[in-house]
This record gives sequence, structure tokens and C-alpha cells, in this order.
Amino acid sequence: MPSNTAPSAGHYVADLEETPVGAIDQVDSSQKARSTWSDAWDSMRGRPLFWISAVLIVIIVAVAAFPNLFSHTDPARGCLLPDSNGGPEAGHIFGFTRQGCDVYARVVYGAQASLTVGLLATVIATLVGLVIGALSGYYGGAFDAIASRIGDIFLAIPTVLGAIVLMSVLPVRDPWTVALVLSVFAWPQVARITRGAVLSARNADYVTASIALGVSRFRILVRHVVPNAIAPVIVVATTSLGTFIVAEATLSFLGIGLPPSVMSWGNDIGQARVSVATAPMVLFYPAAALSLTVLSFLMLGDVVRDALDPKARARR
Repeated sequence: MPSNTAPSAGHYVADLEETPVGAIDQVDSSQKARSTWSDAWDSMRGRPLFWISAVLIVIIVAVAAFPNLFSHTDPARGCLLPDSNGGPEAGHIFGFTRQGCDVYARVVYGAQASLTVGLLATVIATLVGLVIGALSGYYGGAFDAIASRIGDIFLAIPTVLGAIVLMSVLPVRDPWTVALVLSVFAWPQVARITRGAVLSARNADYVTASIALGVSRFRILVRHVVPNAIAPVIVVATTSLGTFIVAEATLSFLGIGLPPSVMSWGNDIGQARVSVATAPMVLFYPAAALSLTVLSFLMLGDVVRDALDPKARARR
């Protein structure tokens, strides 16, 4: 009887020489692995806005660090009342204030105090917010609940209003004091952003692998979680610096920030308001320097945000 069994299918294996998969699977080890920061740098350096803001910031920092290189006039001396509200002349291109002081020299030397307050406030608020936000997001529990409620309380208070109240009762008014007061009301925003980033990073595969290898939780937080969650914090710090400079100018303009003996753009704007009708340029120059500085940091923050956030870059 004929067999109903189908013939078995043949299995054919090609020769190794006919399937050169080695060239396909081979990994090019000569090229270094690209990191997020390398991609961000490539994105930033390709944008003209980055170079414009970077050049402006370098110039402003140089003026604040070495004011004597940009002005040979000592703004604390040589104020002559006969020059009150005088116009530009040789050696005094911006004219004179109501007290007969060189406006250009005061704008140059005023950059130091204004930029110092902005930098100090940014560093303090970022460090405090980074530590509290990282601990809250990674460990959770009672610390997270308490820190979040304290942060909500400070977030409910406007920064400038809270700073006005504190500065009005403090006996010392110097750049450090103003920076500390501003950072008191600014750290919760950094802490909230850090907490959210840490919550997203703590469940990543590399964290699970580190736990399986027996690495301590604190070491995982410091060496793995925080470095991978710090990008949004850098964006916030970059944009906040300009905000702090404006806040210092506002406090000095109101007379409760830096004392009049300290040259700052806020103090110069406040002193120029009495003569704005007769000599408006005395107010214009420190205000223009303040606006240009804040605009530079805001532009840099915008570029950094787009570089570190691919979703934001794709929406543009």
C-alpha cells in the first residue's frame, strides 16, 4: 500500500563563507559613544542665538570682574556738582548724574554688584533645591511629604514680596544678604523640578542593575540618578540668574536692597528717577545694561532648554 506519510523536508545549512554576517554584526569600536551633553553641545553651537548670548555674557562677566579695564574713572570720587546732569563730553561718553558723577563709570562698576547677587542667589538656590529635591524624589516617605509641604508654603509667597519683608527687618544689607534672601524663596522651584526628574530616573534599568549588584542607595543616587536628572535643573538655573538680577534691581530701586554706598544698576535706576524729566539718559544707560544682561541669560537659557529637551526642540 502506498504510504500516506509525507516525505520529510530537507534542512539545508549554507556554508559559512556564503553568509558573511561577521561584517554586519561587527561593532565599530573606534568611535566613542556619544553622551547627552555631546548632543546638546552640537545642537547649541549650531544656533546663532547661542553665540550671540555667549559673547554678550562673556563681555558682561569681564566688565564685572575687571571694571578698571573698561573705565579709568573712579565713580566713587570726582563727583562735581557743577557737572550735575551734564551731557556727554570727552572722557565721559554717557554724561553725568544729578550728583555730577560719571554715568559710564557707574554703569561699568555697577555690573559687579548686580551680577554677584544674581550668581550667588542662583548657586545657593540651585544647590539647596537640588539636594532637597533629589532626597525627596529618591527616598520618598516622611521626608518627601514634609519637604513638599514646606516648598508649597514658600512657593505661595511671591519672591519679591517675601524679599521685601525680610530685607526690611534685616540689619545687614550686602550682596550676600540679598542673595540669601532671594534664594530662600527660589529653592522650592528647583526642588520640585529635581524631584520630578529623580522620580523618572530612579526606575531606570541602570538603577535596577546597580541595586542587583549591591550598590548602596546613596551611592546610586549620587553617581547615577542625579547626573541623569540634572539637565532640567541646569535649564532652570540659567534662566533664574536673570530673574535674580532683576529682583536685586527691584529691591535696590525700592531702597531696601543694596545700600546707596554700593554701586549697582538698581541703585542707579532708583537715584535717576528724580531727574528723569530733565535728564532721561541718566536712567536709560543703567536700565539698558540691566535689560541687556537679563536678555542674554534668558536667550542662553532658551538655547540650553532646547538642546537638553529634544521634545521642545521638535516643537519649534
